Amino acid sequence: MAKHRIYTTSFASIYPLYVKKAEKKDRTKEEVDQLIFWLTGYDERGLQAKLDDQVDFETFLASAPKLNPARSLIKGVVCGVRVEDIDEPTMREIRYLDKLVDELAQGKAMDKILRKS
Repeated sequence: MAKHRIYTTSFASIYPLYVKKAEKKDRTKEEVDQLIFWLTGYDERGLQAKLDDQVDFETFLASAPKLNPARSLIKGVVCGVRVEDIDEPTMREIRYLDKLVDELAQGKAMDKILRKS
């Protein structure tokens, strides 16, 4: 079975879309970065290196320093699919990030978005 196209898409091409979605709703790039740091364990320098290297989404997630164990608390629907029901691990991680950005754009408070285990 062929990989989904999102896996081979560079994270650097998706990242500005996340930022734009947040900024349209009066949220900030820094808040998007905070979500990414929380989910993946990247810091500012690590994130920038991955953006500069144009790594694909799959590599971005696979090489994440430390995926947050509380990410399994992320629930809800993204693109018509419940994130907690996605079996494929990489797609589930992608949708976790999508869901976090959605919640940010919906005006949810950052302390609520960043689940506590």
